[in-house]
Amino acid sequence: MGLFDFLSDKGEQKPVEPAAKPAAGATDFFGNSAPANSTATGDSYTVVSGDSLSKIAKNHYGDAAKWHQIYEANKAIIGNNPDHIEVGQVLTLPSL
Repeated sequence: MGLFDFLSDKGEQKPVEPAAKPAAGATDFFGNSAPANSTATGDSYTVVSGDSLSKIAKNHYGDAAKWHQIYEANKAIIGNNPDHIEVGQVLTLPSL
């Protein structure tokens, strides 16, 4: 539980809609350049508190087991540990 979780309203939380697709040459929250073809391969999603790759896969694809596809498409952003995603990261959700 982070500080913002503690301070935030404990009322009903609604899922966050996927972020709008970035323009060509756009950067994510951390200033990383998005690949030029990332918008053509699928939607983008900005990680929020409490997210996991399986939770994002369940909400986007209807199947939590498809988290592997999200991880493979975003290895450069996520790194070697798929359990370590950070709030504010912009992930590409590949079309399946």
